[in-house]
Amino acid sequence: MKQLFLASLLGSTIAMCTAAMAADDLKTLEAAAKAEGAVNSVGMPDDWANWKGTWEDLAKNYGLKHIDTDMSSAQEIAKFAAEKDNASADIGDVGAAFGPIAVKQGVVQPYKPSTWDQVPEWAKDKDGNWALAYTGTIAFIVNKKLLHGSDVPTKWADLKDGKYKVSIGDVSTAAQAANGVLAAALANGGNEKNLEPALLLFADLAKQGRLSMSNPVIGAMEKGEIEVGVVWDFNGLSYKAKMANPDDYVVLIPSDGSVISGYTTIINKYAKNPNAAKLTREYIFSDAGQINLAKGNARPIRAEHITLPDDVKAKLLPNEQYKNVTPIKDADAWEKTSKALPQKWNEEVIVEMK
Repeated sequence: MKQLFLASLLGSTIAMCTAAMAADDLKTLEAAAKAEGAVNSVGMPDDWANWKGTWEDLAKNYGLKHIDTDMSSAQEIAKFAAEKDNASADIGDVGAAFGPIAVKQGVVQPYKPSTWDQVPEWAKDKDGNWALAYTGTIAFIVNKKLLHGSDVPTKWADLKDGKYKVSIGDVSTAAQAANGVLAAALANGGNEKNLEPALLLFADLAKQGRLSMSNPVIGAMEKGEIEVGVVWDFNGLSYKAKMANPDDYVVLIPSDGSVISGYTTIINKYAKNPNAAKLTREYIFSDAGQINLAKGNARPIRAEHITLPDDVKAKLLPNEQYKNVTPIKDADAWEKTSKALPQKWNEEVIVEMK
Protein backbone atom coordinates (compact mmCIF):
# COMPACT_ATOMS: atom_id res chain seq x y z
CA MET A 1 0.00 0.00 0.00
CA LYS A 2 2.81 2.36 0.96
CA GLN A 3 4.52 1.78 -2.41
CA LEU A 4 1.26 2.44 -4.25
CA PHE A 5 0.77 5.64 -2.27
CA LEU A 6 4.31 6.80 -3.00
CA ALA A 7 3.90 5.99 -6.71
CA SER A 8 0.63 7.91 -6.79
CA LEU A 9 2.21 10.84 -4.93
CA LEU A 10 5.18 10.83 -7.31
CA GLY A 11 2.85 10.77 -10.34
CA SER A 12 0.85 13.70 -8.96
CA THR A 13 4.03 15.65 -8.25
CA ILE A 14 5.35 15.07 -11.78
CA ALA A 15 2.00 16.13 -13.28
CA MET A 16 1.98 19.29 -11.15
CA CYS A 17 5.55 20.12 -12.12
CA THR A 18 4.78 19.52 -15.81
CA ALA A 19 1.75 21.81 -15.59
CA ALA A 20 3.83 24.47 -13.82
CA MET A 21 6.55 24.21 -16.46
CA ALA A 22 3.97 24.57 -19.22
CA ALA A 23 2.50 27.64 -17.51
CA ASP A 24 5.97 29.12 -17.09
CA ASP A 25 6.80 28.39 -20.73
CA LEU A 26 3.65 30.18 -21.86
CA LYS A 27 4.44 33.16 -19.64
CA THR A 28 7.94 33.27 -21.12
CA LEU A 29 6.49 33.10 -24.63
CA GLU A 30 4.00 35.87 -23.88
CA ALA A 31 6.75 38.11 -22.50
CA ALA A 32 8.96 37.49 -25.55
CA ALA A 33 6.06 38.16 -27.93
CA LYS A 34 5.18 41.40 -26.13
CA ALA A 35 8.81 42.49 -26.46
CA GLU A 36 8.66 41.91 -30.23
CA GLY A 37 5.43 43.90 -30.31
CA ALA A 38 4.13 42.89 -33.75
CA VAL A 39 3.08 39.97 -35.91
CA ASN A 40 2.90 40.23 -39.70
CA SER A 41 0.82 37.70 -41.59
CA VAL A 42 0.10 36.60 -45.14
CA GLY A 43 -3.16 35.06 -46.33
CA MET A 44 -4.99 35.92 -43.09
CA PRO A 45 -7.21 38.89 -43.99
CA ASP A 46 -9.81 40.25 -41.57
CA ASP A 47 -12.81 38.92 -43.48
CA TRP A 48 -11.60 35.31 -43.87
CA ALA A 49 -12.67 32.96 -41.03
CA ASN A 50 -13.00 36.04 -38.80
CA TRP A 51 -9.25 36.55 -38.47
CA LYS A 52 -10.20 40.10 -37.52
CA GLY A 53 -11.39 38.85 -34.13
CA THR A 54 -8.07 37.14 -33.44
CA TRP A 55 -5.97 40.14 -34.47
CA GLU A 56 -8.08 42.40 -32.24
CA ASP A 57 -7.67 40.01 -29.27
CA LEU A 58 -3.89 39.77 -29.76
CA ALA A 59 -3.65 43.55 -29.87
CA LYS A 60 -5.82 43.97 -26.76
CA ASN A 61 -4.27 41.16 -24.71
CA TYR A 62 -0.61 41.36 -25.73
CA GLY A 63 -0.15 44.70 -27.51
CA LEU A 64 0.72 43.06 -30.84
CA LYS A 65 0.44 45.30 -33.88
CA HIS A 66 -0.61 43.52 -37.06
CA ILE A 67 -0.43 43.83 -40.84
CA ASP A 68 -1.69 41.25 -43.36
CA THR A 69 -0.96 40.81 -47.06
CA ASP A 70 -3.51 38.55 -48.71
CA MET A 71 -2.15 35.93 -51.13
CA SER A 72 -2.59 32.32 -52.17
CA SER A 73 -1.04 29.35 -50.35
CA ALA A 74 1.60 28.83 -53.07
CA GLN A 75 2.49 32.53 -53.02
CA GLU A 76 2.94 32.47 -49.25
CA ILE A 77 5.46 29.63 -49.37
CA ALA A 78 7.28 31.26 -52.29
CA LYS A 79 7.49 34.52 -50.30
CA PHE A 80 9.00 32.76 -47.26
CA ALA A 81 11.58 31.09 -49.51
CA ALA A 82 12.45 34.20 -51.55
CA GLU A 83 12.85 36.67 -48.68
CA LYS A 84 14.74 34.42 -46.27
CA ASP A 85 16.61 36.58 -43.71
CA ASN A 86 14.90 39.70 -45.05
CA ALA A 87 11.52 38.28 -44.01
CA SER A 88 8.52 40.60 -43.99
CA ALA A 89 6.07 37.88 -42.90
CA ASP A 90 6.02 35.93 -39.64
CA ILE A 91 3.05 33.62 -40.15
CA GLY A 92 0.69 32.49 -42.90
CA ASP A 93 -2.44 30.39 -43.38
CA VAL A 94 -2.39 27.77 -46.15
CA GLY A 95 -4.52 24.91 -47.43
CA ALA A 96 -3.88 21.49 -45.90
CA ALA A 97 -1.95 20.19 -48.90
CA PHE A 98 0.54 23.04 -48.62
CA GLY A 99 1.65 22.28 -45.04
CA PRO A 100 3.82 19.30 -46.07
CA ILE A 101 5.06 21.26 -49.11
CA ALA A 102 6.27 24.07 -46.84
CA VAL A 103 8.09 21.50 -44.68
CA LYS A 104 9.77 19.94 -47.73
CA GLN A 105 10.94 23.38 -48.84
CA GLY A 106 12.43 24.03 -45.40
CA VAL A 107 10.76 27.41 -44.84
CA VAL A 108 8.88 26.75 -41.58
CA GLN A 109 9.62 26.28 -37.89
CA PRO A 110 7.63 24.15 -35.43
CA TYR A 111 5.44 25.10 -32.51
CA LYS A 112 2.99 22.83 -30.71
CA PRO A 113 0.26 24.76 -28.88
CA SER A 114 -0.73 23.66 -25.37
CA THR A 115 -3.95 22.07 -26.75
CA TRP A 116 -1.95 19.89 -29.16
CA ASP A 117 -3.35 16.59 -27.85
CA GLN A 118 -6.88 17.68 -28.82
CA VAL A 119 -5.94 18.05 -32.49
CA PRO A 120 -6.71 14.83 -34.44
CA GLU A 121 -3.67 12.91 -35.66
CA TRP A 122 -4.71 13.26 -39.33
CA ALA A 123 -4.83 17.04 -38.95
CA LYS A 124 -1.28 17.73 -37.72
CA ASP A 125 2.40 17.22 -38.41
CA LYS A 126 4.03 15.05 -35.75
CA ASP A 127 6.86 17.56 -35.33
CA GLY A 128 4.57 20.59 -34.95
CA ASN A 129 5.41 22.25 -38.26
CA TRP A 130 1.71 22.51 -39.18
CA ALA A 131 -1.72 21.71 -37.78
CA LEU A 132 -5.18 22.46 -39.11
CA ALA A 133 -6.87 25.10 -36.97
CA TYR A 134 -10.19 24.83 -38.78
CA THR A 135 -11.71 22.52 -41.32
CA GLY A 136 -13.58 22.78 -44.57
CA THR A 137 -15.92 20.02 -45.70
CA ILE A 138 -17.42 19.92 -49.17
CA ALA A 139 -21.11 20.83 -48.93
CA PHE A 140 -24.07 21.70 -51.12
CA ILE A 141 -25.62 25.16 -51.08
CA VAL A 142 -29.10 25.00 -52.58
CA ASN A 143 -31.38 27.83 -53.68
CA LYS A 144 -34.76 26.27 -52.92
CA LYS A 145 -36.59 28.86 -55.03
CA LEU A 146 -34.78 27.71 -58.21
CA LEU A 147 -35.26 23.94 -57.99
CA HIS A 148 -38.00 23.68 -60.66
CA GLY A 149 -40.08 21.33 -58.54
CA SER A 150 -37.18 19.05 -57.56
CA ASP A 151 -36.56 18.11 -53.95
CA VAL A 152 -33.53 19.57 -52.16
CA PRO A 153 -30.66 17.12 -52.85
CA THR A 154 -29.21 15.68 -49.65
CA LYS A 155 -26.64 13.33 -51.22
CA TRP A 156 -24.54 13.01 -54.39
CA ALA A 157 -26.85 10.30 -55.70
CA ASP A 158 -29.73 12.81 -55.74
CA LEU A 159 -27.92 15.01 -58.27
CA LYS A 160 -28.46 12.47 -61.07
CA ASP A 161 -32.23 12.88 -61.26
CA GLY A 162 -32.91 16.55 -60.49
CA LYS A 163 -34.01 19.25 -62.92
CA TYR A 164 -31.63 21.87 -61.57
CA LYS A 165 -28.14 22.81 -62.72
CA VAL A 166 -25.11 21.96 -60.58
CA SER A 167 -22.21 24.42 -60.22
CA ILE A 168 -18.82 23.18 -59.06
CA GLY A 169 -16.49 25.83 -60.48
CA ASP A 170 -13.16 25.60 -62.27
CA VAL A 171 -11.33 22.43 -61.23
CA SER A 172 -8.13 23.67 -62.89
CA THR A 173 -7.71 26.66 -60.57
CA ALA A 174 -9.89 26.28 -57.47
CA ALA A 175 -8.97 23.94 -54.61
CA GLN A 176 -12.64 24.00 -53.60
CA ALA A 177 -13.70 22.62 -56.99
CA ALA A 178 -10.99 19.94 -57.04
CA ASN A 179 -11.97 18.82 -53.54
CA GLY A 180 -15.58 18.77 -54.71
CA VAL A 181 -14.62 16.21 -57.34
CA LEU A 182 -12.74 14.17 -54.72
CA ALA A 183 -15.75 14.30 -52.37
CA ALA A 184 -18.02 12.95 -55.13
CA ALA A 185 -15.49 10.22 -55.86
CA LEU A 186 -15.26 9.15 -52.20
CA ALA A 187 -19.06 8.98 -51.96
CA ASN A 188 -19.17 6.69 -55.01
CA GLY A 189 -16.41 4.22 -54.19
CA GLY A 190 -13.42 6.19 -55.47
CA ASN A 191 -10.41 7.55 -53.63
CA GLU A 192 -7.43 9.88 -53.97
CA LYS A 193 -6.05 7.73 -56.80
CA ASN A 194 -9.37 7.08 -58.54
CA LEU A 195 -11.66 9.98 -59.47
CA GLU A 196 -13.51 8.07 -62.19
CA PRO A 197 -16.78 7.67 -60.23
CA ALA A 198 -16.95 11.47 -59.86
CA LEU A 199 -15.98 12.13 -63.48
CA LEU A 200 -18.78 9.78 -64.60
CA LEU A 201 -21.29 11.62 -62.39
CA PHE A 202 -20.35 15.05 -63.73
CA ALA A 203 -20.14 13.76 -67.32
CA ASP A 204 -23.72 12.53 -66.92
CA LEU A 205 -24.79 15.97 -65.67
CA ALA A 206 -22.99 17.54 -68.65
CA LYS A 207 -24.84 15.24 -71.08
CA GLN A 208 -28.13 16.30 -69.52
CA GLY A 209 -27.19 19.97 -69.93
CA ARG A 210 -27.24 20.32 -66.14
CA LEU A 211 -23.58 21.15 -65.44
CA SER A 212 -23.36 24.91 -64.94
CA MET A 213 -20.22 26.80 -65.90
CA SER A 214 -20.94 29.51 -63.31
CA ASN A 215 -18.56 29.54 -60.36
CA PRO A 216 -20.46 29.08 -57.08
CA VAL A 217 -19.41 32.42 -55.62
CA ILE A 218 -21.50 35.00 -53.82
CA GLY A 219 -21.80 37.33 -56.83
CA ALA A 220 -23.29 34.57 -58.98
CA MET A 221 -25.62 33.58 -56.15
CA GLU A 222 -26.88 37.13 -55.78
CA LYS A 223 -27.68 37.14 -59.50
CA GLY A 224 -29.69 33.91 -59.13
CA GLU A 225 -27.22 31.92 -61.26
CA ILE A 226 -26.57 29.13 -58.73
CA GLU A 227 -29.22 26.48 -58.22
CA VAL A 228 -27.06 23.85 -56.48
CA GLY A 229 -23.46 24.80 -55.71
CA VAL A 230 -20.61 22.58 -54.51
CA VAL A 231 -18.66 24.61 -51.94
CA TRP A 232 -16.72 24.44 -48.67
CA ASP A 233 -19.20 24.43 -45.77
CA PHE A 234 -17.82 27.68 -44.33
CA ASN A 235 -18.20 29.43 -47.70
CA GLY A 236 -21.75 28.14 -48.09
CA LEU A 237 -22.72 29.33 -44.61
CA SER A 238 -21.11 32.74 -45.17
CA TYR A 239 -22.84 33.16 -48.55
CA LYS A 240 -26.22 32.19 -47.10
CA ALA A 241 -25.87 34.70 -44.26
CA LYS A 242 -25.19 37.52 -46.73
CA MET A 243 -28.17 36.83 -48.98
CA ALA A 244 -31.16 39.19 -49.01
CA ASN A 245 -33.39 36.19 -48.16
CA PRO A 246 -31.21 33.64 -46.30
CA ASP A 247 -34.17 31.32 -45.73
CA ASP A 248 -34.28 30.63 -49.48
CA TYR A 249 -31.01 28.69 -49.10
CA VAL A 250 -30.01 25.37 -47.57
CA VAL A 251 -26.41 24.38 -46.76
CA LEU A 252 -25.77 20.71 -46.00
CA ILE A 253 -23.11 18.00 -46.09
CA PRO A 254 -24.02 15.24 -48.60
CA SER A 255 -25.02 12.25 -46.49
CA ASP A 256 -23.42 9.63 -48.74
CA GLY A 257 -19.95 11.02 -48.16
CA SER A 258 -17.69 14.04 -48.42
CA VAL A 259 -14.10 15.09 -47.89
CA ILE A 260 -12.88 17.11 -44.93
CA SER A 261 -9.75 19.20 -45.28
CA GLY A 262 -8.75 22.52 -43.79
CA TYR A 263 -6.23 25.26 -43.28
CA THR A 264 -3.04 25.40 -41.26
CA THR A 265 -0.86 28.18 -40.01
CA ILE A 266 2.79 28.03 -41.04
CA ILE A 267 5.40 29.94 -39.04
CA ASN A 268 8.15 31.42 -41.15
CA LYS A 269 11.56 29.86 -40.42
CA TYR A 270 13.07 33.31 -40.93
CA ALA A 271 10.41 35.28 -38.98
CA LYS A 272 11.52 38.59 -37.48
CA ASN A 273 8.89 38.11 -34.76
CA PRO A 274 9.01 34.33 -34.14
CA ASN A 275 7.66 34.47 -30.59
CA ALA A 276 4.71 36.62 -31.64
CA ALA A 277 4.03 34.11 -34.43
CA LYS A 278 4.13 31.20 -31.96
CA LEU A 279 1.87 33.06 -29.53
CA THR A 280 -0.52 33.70 -32.42
CA ARG A 281 -0.71 29.95 -33.10
CA GLU A 282 -1.14 29.30 -29.38
CA TYR A 283 -4.07 31.73 -29.28
CA ILE A 284 -5.67 30.35 -32.45
CA PHE A 285 -5.83 26.90 -30.82
CA SER A 286 -7.15 28.23 -27.50
CA ASP A 287 -10.88 28.14 -26.74
CA ALA A 288 -11.17 31.86 -27.48
CA GLY A 289 -9.27 31.55 -30.76
CA GLN A 290 -11.34 28.56 -31.86
CA ILE A 291 -14.56 30.44 -31.07
CA ASN A 292 -13.29 33.37 -33.16
CA LEU A 293 -12.94 31.04 -36.15
CA ALA A 294 -16.45 29.66 -35.57
CA LYS A 295 -17.79 33.22 -35.61
CA GLY A 296 -16.45 33.34 -39.17
CA ASN A 297 -18.40 30.16 -40.07
CA ALA A 298 -15.25 28.02 -40.00
CA ARG A 299 -15.52 24.72 -38.12
CA PRO A 300 -12.85 24.71 -35.37
CA ILE A 301 -10.56 21.68 -35.29
CA ARG A 302 -11.25 21.37 -31.53
CA ALA A 303 -15.03 21.55 -32.05
CA GLU A 304 -15.63 18.49 -29.88
CA HIS A 305 -13.60 19.89 -26.99
CA ILE A 306 -15.06 23.38 -26.67
CA THR A 307 -18.45 24.81 -25.80
CA LEU A 308 -19.50 27.31 -28.42
CA PRO A 309 -21.82 30.16 -27.44
CA ASP A 310 -25.36 29.35 -28.55
CA ASP A 311 -25.46 32.14 -31.15
CA VAL A 312 -22.17 30.96 -32.67
CA LYS A 313 -23.16 27.29 -32.57
CA ALA A 314 -26.38 28.15 -34.40
CA LYS A 315 -24.31 29.44 -37.35
CA LEU A 316 -22.60 26.09 -37.92
CA LEU A 317 -23.95 22.80 -39.21
CA PRO A 318 -24.74 20.20 -36.52
CA ASN A 319 -22.09 17.61 -35.67
CA GLU A 320 -24.21 14.71 -36.95
CA GLN A 321 -23.93 16.00 -40.53
CA TYR A 322 -20.22 15.18 -40.45
CA LYS A 323 -20.47 11.47 -39.63
CA ASN A 324 -19.65 10.32 -43.20
CA VAL A 325 -16.85 12.76 -43.97
CA THR A 326 -13.37 11.47 -44.73
CA PRO A 327 -9.98 13.21 -44.45
CA ILE A 328 -7.48 12.87 -47.27
CA LYS A 329 -5.63 9.65 -46.40
CA ASP A 330 -3.03 9.61 -49.17
CA ALA A 331 -1.72 13.14 -49.62
CA ASP A 332 0.97 12.14 -52.13
CA ALA A 333 -1.55 10.34 -54.34
CA TRP A 334 -3.97 13.27 -54.16
CA GLU A 335 -1.22 15.71 -55.14
CA LYS A 336 -0.56 13.70 -58.32
CA THR A 337 -4.23 13.07 -59.12
CA SER A 338 -5.25 16.69 -58.57
CA LYS A 339 -2.52 17.83 -60.99
CA ALA A 340 -3.89 15.47 -63.64
CA LEU A 341 -7.51 16.41 -62.94
CA PRO A 342 -7.83 19.48 -65.24
CA GLN A 343 -6.94 17.47 -68.35
CA LYS A 344 -9.21 14.57 -67.35
CA TRP A 345 -12.03 17.01 -66.63
CA ASN A 346 -11.73 18.49 -70.12
CA GLU A 347 -11.45 15.09 -71.80
CA GLU A 348 -14.21 13.29 -69.88
CA VAL A 349 -16.63 15.98 -68.65
CA ILE A 350 -16.43 19.24 -70.62
CA VAL A 351 -16.48 17.29 -73.91
CA GLU A 352 -20.01 16.13 -72.95
CA MET A 353 -21.36 19.66 -72.48
CA LYS A 354 -24.43 20.50 -74.56
